[in-house]
Amino acid sequence: MTVWLKWQINDKGETFNDTSEKNKACRQGILNLLDNKAFTIHFQPIFSSSDGTVFGYEALTRIKGEHPFTDISELFRKAVWTDTVSALDIHCRENAIKQASTLGLTPGKANLFINACPETMMDPSHKADITDKLAEEWNVPKERIILEITEESAIYDYSLFRQSIEYYRSRGYKIAIDNFGAGHGGLKMLSIIEPDFVKIDRYFISNIDKAIVKSNLVDSIATACHRIGIKVISVGIERHEELEAILNMGIELLQGDYLQKPSAMTDGENTVIPVLQSKRKNSVPVIRGEQSLIGEIADYVEPILPSSSVMTAFNRFIKATSLRGLPVVDNEHVLGMLHRNWFLENQILGRCGYGFALNSYKNVSKLMERQFMLVESTTTLEEVAQRIKARKSEFLYDDICITTHGKYFGTVAISALLDAMAERSLALAKGANPLSGLPGNEFIQRAIEKKLSQNMHFDVCYVDINNFKPYNDHYGFEKGDNVIRVLAHILEETVKVFDSGSFNFVGHIGGDDFIIVTRSQIAIPVCERVISRFEAQLQDLHGSDDFMKGQYISRNRKGEEESFRLLSISIGIVSTGVHMVESYAQLASIATEVKKAAKMKGGSWVERDRRRMGKEELILP
Repeated sequence: MTVWLKWQINDKGETFNDTSEKNKACRQGILNLLDNKAFTIHFQPIFSSSDGTVFGYEALTRIKGEHPFTDISELFRKAVWTDTVSALDIHCRENAIKQASTLGLTPGKANLFINACPETMMDPSHKADITDKLAEEWNVPKERIILEITEESAIYDYSLFRQSIEYYRSRGYKIAIDNFGAGHGGLKMLSIIEPDFVKIDRYFISNIDKAIVKSNLVDSIATACHRIGIKVISVGIERHEELEAILNMGIELLQGDYLQKPSAMTDGENTVIPVLQSKRKNSVPVIRGEQSLIGEIADYVEPILPSSSVMTAFNRFIKATSLRGLPVVDNEHVLGMLHRNWFLENQILGRCGYGFALNSYKNVSKLMERQFMLVESTTTLEEVAQRIKARKSEFLYDDICITTHGKYFGTVAISALLDAMAERSLALAKGANPLSGLPGNEFIQRAIEKKLSQNMHFDVCYVDINNFKPYNDHYGFEKGDNVIRVLAHILEETVKVFDSGSFNFVGHIGGDDFIIVTRSQIAIPVCERVISRFEAQLQDLHGSDDFMKGQYISRNRKGEEESFRLLSISIGIVSTGVHMVESYAQLASIATEVKKAAKMKGGSWVERDRRRMGKEELILP
């Protein structure tokens, strides 16, 4: 690292050598700040757009007292130039974890976002386990820590950088890309890291309600991220209009001074965005199982051009009495909507009856509504229902406009959305396994085939209980049923810990066979936690005597008495990123074979394609 740092270009475009007197003074200034512990931490909450509650806090370093740096960004840039960035980065990381623990921000539901410099991760002298020690010392759960990797830094060895990222991920940390779109990495960094979160740079959020280019870019980024299961965070929200524009794009997480400014003290998880507080009280419950998409119930309504006359739109509504909304589209881009009641009552009739005379000569672009709900066809029904809660009462029953990759696709009436959600709830109730309450085979197959049709990358974890039949025979079917319910609860709880969104889900194939569909990056940690949680229940499931002996006597399939080990779990993982899977049947066949390989190992074991992880081997080779 020190070799390529010898010559740098400063923010004025000047090349300088790091042995210069000026640079030595800068280096010493940074070291003095570290020695004097001249840093403090402020926290800024990140809110969930679905209900306005706190999702997490970003730890922001501040410099105390007088110093020669214009801001914290300049400090870190000069730390890179002077080869002091690792020491500075770790010091700030320690402050963040310590202060978060002191304020009690974790181990509740809130997550802790900490900035981590790529230069530190690639520094040969950096001890990767230092964050582990800090988290353990201050009792901050690793799964609650999100490391924000800034995109503004140039990465010179992507292979080494990826190894570092994978180490942190294997330890339970989540990864976010910070300032996405403003730096060197762009899509390359996105594809290499495959982060859990992407924070869109504040440049794109500023005045997004006034800039069509910014709006389209952010919408495209969000669409791409949502398609591969990455949560999007919109930062730098400074105005209500920006918030409204972001909410209309379905971005899950929100941050900015308009919502709440950074502070040394926080209100904890009781903080709620005032503008979204009503949504929290009336939130739509999430239904377990397959997620139906809004595009599936969309109807194609022939759009109208913005240059069309108002009379053309008027005649469309008069001839089609069932037409509730008319999309205004130019070159496949949705510009606005004409809603029947608003258009006829306010623009054609008018308050005093003169609307027709005043507006009949105008074109549609002059009268169309620019504030309307626009969602991607891949948005789930539940997510759309949540967003409807944020609408003003006068717009509550307006039709929803649907796009695919930003291009016009169709519309959905509110009545159609309500009917679809009611039908789906009944279907899920009928298809659920009566013992576990989890979705059964039909819904598992449909959910997987839907992801395959959308070219999504995901992992399927086939979960099986070892020696379940002799357990049933020895302890009785009532205790056997209890084992199924215990494992079902563990699977559901584990998936929610790693991702509360709609990408992952758990299904019950039947008997003692379960399935988890999850993002590839978290498949192994999910399986680790499932095994750990299940083995923690073994004493209750077997009783103290058998648990102490580590075995029990039951009859085998031949009717002969045999000694059996305590219950354990075998999990076979198949990744669509490894196999070119074309159908559910093919995927099920591969998963079954991989699960059989896991069962041959004995005890609890996870087999992922050709890579293995046993109970005693928690890091993949």
